[in-house]
Amino acid sequence: MSGTPLLAGTDAGLTGRRALAIFGAFAFAYFFSALVRAVTATLAPVFSAELGLAAGQLGLLAGAYFLGFAVMQLPLGSALDRWGAKRVLMAFLVVAVIGCAAFAAARSLADLLVARFLVGVGVAACLMAPLTCFRHLYTVPAQLRANSWMLMTGSLGMLASTVPVQWLLPHTGWRGLFIAVAVLLLLAVALIWRLVPADAPAAAPATAAGALRDGYRQVFSHPAFLRVAPLGFFAYGGMVAMQSLWIGPWLTQVGGQSPVAAAQGLFLVNLSMLVAFLCWGLVMPRLIRAGWAGERLIALAWPAGVLCLALIVALAEQAPAWLWALWCVSTSVVSLAQPAVGQAFPAALAGRALSAFNLMIFAGVFAIQWGIGLAIDALRAQGMGAVPAFQMAFAGYAVACALSFLWLNGWHWQTARQRLQGVARP
Repeated sequence: MSGTPLLAGTDAGLTGRRALAIFGAFAFAYFFSALVRAVTATLAPVFSAELGLAAGQLGLLAGAYFLGFAVMQLPLGSALDRWGAKRVLMAFLVVAVIGCAAFAAARSLADLLVARFLVGVGVAACLMAPLTCFRHLYTVPAQLRANSWMLMTGSLGMLASTVPVQWLLPHTGWRGLFIAVAVLLLLAVALIWRLVPADAPAAAPATAAGALRDGYRQVFSHPAFLRVAPLGFFAYGGMVAMQSLWIGPWLTQVGGQSPVAAAQGLFLVNLSMLVAFLCWGLVMPRLIRAGWAGERLIALAWPAGVLCLALIVALAEQAPAWLWALWCVSTSVVSLAQPAVGQAFPAALAGRALSAFNLMIFAGVFAIQWGIGLAIDALRAQGMGAVPAFQMAFAGYAVACALSFLWLNGWHWQTARQRLQGVARP
């Protein structure tokens, strides 16, 4: 990131080394946010055996994190625009520490649900805070690179939630694991306090009042948001839902793999995602200069992911883990929609725009994680076997995913027709 100018705006004294230090502090926190998000996929056999959780209950437990995450997105966006990324993220991370400690001490499903909800609330700012900070400090190419590399850091955290967690479990147990995460999140608070610049003063009163009154109304009614909202809910949210929960049960209950083999499969999936986001960060500045905007790439590349998922559903128990990795990589193009949303709005609304889109993503994660579990349980209750029940539930998700991509393409086709007719979309 230091090879090109990193900053847009007034803070021209920020060096490349300083910018990397800021990125590193944010990335450290986001790493553990992603780890606790995805660890339920690895711990699913443990929770099922120890607590006797059915598929719907397991989906609800995993989804409680995303519910907490989602309900905080709109208040978070206003807070980021009003008080700045540093103060907001530090305050939220304290809640995450409390949630991890409560999860480690939980003795019932209800306790686990409340604690996991608190963890989701606490880490809700771990991506939006840095993206908002980058929107104010970095140039557009550097924003795209930093966004992709933050997601790469998240993939590294999800990678750590697979085989490394499986190795640690005999020594720490899942309760000890969450105590360790709580301690490391406290360290993240200290790093952010030390390395991230002080937040800029709040906007002038008139500007702040106008933003507070009209901000989310402008965001939710803006064409740039409307055309990618279903994509965020179904495609992006579904990708996270699968990666952080349902790929693991597919590999064990459909593919017949052991928990260790499934963890190795998840390791491959998350390693592939890490490489994908690293590559997006390297190539996106060049693609932008060549006129390839994020939405244009999504509109062209989306069929690969849907076809890959259809093949997984058709192969069922014969579907290898590398095919899941290929699906995740081919679907990762949807991540380019997030910085595009932030850039479509003025800097004063950046926090709200990014958080509104993140709300769509994590509302989708919660709905899809729980919905797939409920669908599997309902189909099994009707006498269907595990494999066809998983196939039916995942096929329904594939259809919803395809429709969200077609919605985006419909906007682009309509815009193209209007341009040909000489009518510009407002």
